[in-house]
Amino acid sequence: MASLQDIAVAAGINGFSALMFLIIFAMLRLQPINDRVYFPKWYLKGIRANPVTAGKTVSKFVNLDPNMYLKFWKWMPAALNMPEPELIDHAGLDSAVYVRIYLLGLKIFVPITVLAFAVLVPVNWTNDALQNIQNLTYSSIDKLSISNVPSGSPRFWVHIGMAYIFSFWTWYALYEEYQIVADMRLHFIAGEGRRPDQYTVLVRNVPLDPDESVTEHIEHFFCVNHPDHYLTHQVVYNANTLAALVDNVRSLNNRLTYYQNKYERNPKRRPKTKTGFLGILGSTVDAIDHYKAEIEKFCKEEAAEREKVMSDPNSIMPAAFVSFKSRWGAAVCAQTTQSSNPTIWLTEWAPEPRDVYWDNLAIPYVKLAVRRLVISFSLFFLVFFFMVPISIVQSMANIEGIEKVVPFLKPLIREKSVKSIIQGFLPGIALKLFLIVLPTILMTMSKIEGLTSLSSLDRKSAAKFHLFILVNVFLGSIITGTAFQQLHKFLHQSATEIPKTVGVSIPMKATFFITYIMVDGWSGIAAEIVRLTPLVVFHLKNTFLVKTEKDRKEAMDAGSLDFATSEPRIQLYFLLGLVYSAVTPVLLPFIVIFFAFSYVVFRHQIINVYDQKYESGATFWPDVHRRIIIALIIAQLLLMGLLSTKKATYSTYLMMLLPFLTMWFHLFCKGRFNSAFTEFPLQDAMVKDTLEKATEPNFNLKAYLEEAYIHPVFKAVELDRPMAINDEENNPLVATTRNAVVVGTHPSHEDGPKQVPLEPEE
Repeated sequence: MASLQDIAVAAGINGFSALMFLIIFAMLRLQPINDRVYFPKWYLKGIRANPVTAGKTVSKFVNLDPNMYLKFWKWMPAALNMPEPELIDHAGLDSAVYVRIYLLGLKIFVPITVLAFAVLVPVNWTNDALQNIQNLTYSSIDKLSISNVPSGSPRFWVHIGMAYIFSFWTWYALYEEYQIVADMRLHFIAGEGRRPDQYTVLVRNVPLDPDESVTEHIEHFFCVNHPDHYLTHQVVYNANTLAALVDNVRSLNNRLTYYQNKYERNPKRRPKTKTGFLGILGSTVDAIDHYKAEIEKFCKEEAAEREKVMSDPNSIMPAAFVSFKSRWGAAVCAQTTQSSNPTIWLTEWAPEPRDVYWDNLAIPYVKLAVRRLVISFSLFFLVFFFMVPISIVQSMANIEGIEKVVPFLKPLIREKSVKSIIQGFLPGIALKLFLIVLPTILMTMSKIEGLTSLSSLDRKSAAKFHLFILVNVFLGSIITGTAFQQLHKFLHQSATEIPKTVGVSIPMKATFFITYIMVDGWSGIAAEIVRLTPLVVFHLKNTFLVKTEKDRKEAMDAGSLDFATSEPRIQLYFLLGLVYSAVTPVLLPFIVIFFAFSYVVFRHQIINVYDQKYESGATFWPDVHRRIIIALIIAQLLLMGLLSTKKATYSTYLMMLLPFLTMWFHLFCKGRFNSAFTEFPLQDAMVKDTLEKATEPNFNLKAYLEEAYIHPVFKAVELDRPMAINDEENNPLVATTRNAVVVGTHPSHEDGPKQVPLEPEE
């Protein structure tokens, strides 16, 4: 069991490593040669063209100004000085709201930490329950926790009262932040310029018609049912194979460019490569000739596949992006039911063009339910069986585990200094390394589910990762035993006993979570700002591939906020802080340091580095709010279970009210604010439309929208597009090739195309 000395050693190691990362970053960012690595966003915006400290000779690569090194810490206040409205204009609402999650953590935990240390720590420290238990090994940290309060003590009233105060404060902070973010989103939407997704709806599960093609059927349906607002549409093609060929040709061109650059530097020697896997296996050939031949071959395959997709009716999926003449028309369509059959003509707001995940648009809608069912079962088994390797790693990452594996090292690891390092550092780093591959697995599972936007993929993957962290990292680290033992234990006891089982283990695991916070939340965040991998990759590309300024721009890897991974990680800190606030308050300062440090680091990153892949308008905030509510309810239930084992019988009746109040608070916030994140108010849409018509009466909206939602592989290809309905026509006719006569129509030809007036279909 780790002592205060062990925690101090771990804090020293992680604090020193974090400081070293920051110093390395401060030195690297000043060098002109690294300017595109640490300030790529300014280059992508066209505001920065050359390093500000670059010169003609050595200073072109190294900053020789000593005054700059004396001010290396200036990046911190610079990251905090940009006002939030300017930050939104510069980085987008998603980025600005993301860093507010860290600010929310500070709002919640700074007051809770002050209260806990002022009230709970003295109450716990001045008891002697642990001293009166014979043959019990405990540390100074345990004396600061609720474990040091004897069973049946009236002092538990203090813990119950503080639990209520902490809950009330958390509700207040969550409500205030929800209101702020909702107002920010509505203001952002109201003040935002014209975007294609404001006028466009994604329509899926279009029913097949024997007499009309998919594109004709879509045009007919919306001309009839939205006659005053329908403008145009673009059907969805199954172009996944074509996209893979295009990516392959692009990759081969990059390799060809590399070898051509290599040959230009040394014309006396032709570069060689092997024809097998990754250029490692197979026969040796001339690299330039080989890749030219490969490119020619795949270009022919690409052209054939492109022709096949464009000419084959089976390549057209029963889905389309339908655009309207106004935001109001799109809002009505996106937020209403289109047919009496709720399984067809399904409409939703279209993602912005760069947010579309094109691969999944080709999945037939009827297969999505099956995919989601399969992924649900897969996620259950992944979460459950991942407990096995995690428990093995956790059992080995301590003194006893190491002695069993390598007994000859027992004299060394029993040394006081070595023991402190192992107990205070190794468990946290072992768990963090073990979870590296998990986000990739979860993102792949989300893609299989068939989600159609990058933002929804991130949110769905974040939900999976949050569940995984909750079950494996939190509960799996608290409850001892294998996954099968844990499952058997839970299945053979009543639901009311589970909080007791987990609650008893909570105080004993405080030191483990403190070490994890320092490894992941201190050193991990400091390593984030160094950007070691993008730094190395950029210089390799700049050395071997870059020939033009365009190549240099493409070599920059600005990256973006990884919401699918980072947001669930933040939720773990909310969970730990809320659970341990009334149990082991000594953990809280480590949480506060994490939120403060992360807030500064990520504000710097979104200002200078990250270039977001999409803009969802902070649609993720309801998920953030809901997960903090879940963490608060878990904290309340576990404290209730722990107090019930301490013979505080009155606590059950008092504490059981808190989860119900928390749930009521969540439902109240959802009813009050959730619509701002799921719907576009018709009043706001009409205001924007009216203002736009007054200021830009001659704007050609059809030309603006007609290529917005074309698959990237078709950008340079002329596709068949429906004609827009003329606003001046009083009673336009809809062309149809149906054989059946619609009521109220006057067919002009028995067998040819017919015209039907704009009346609803029967």
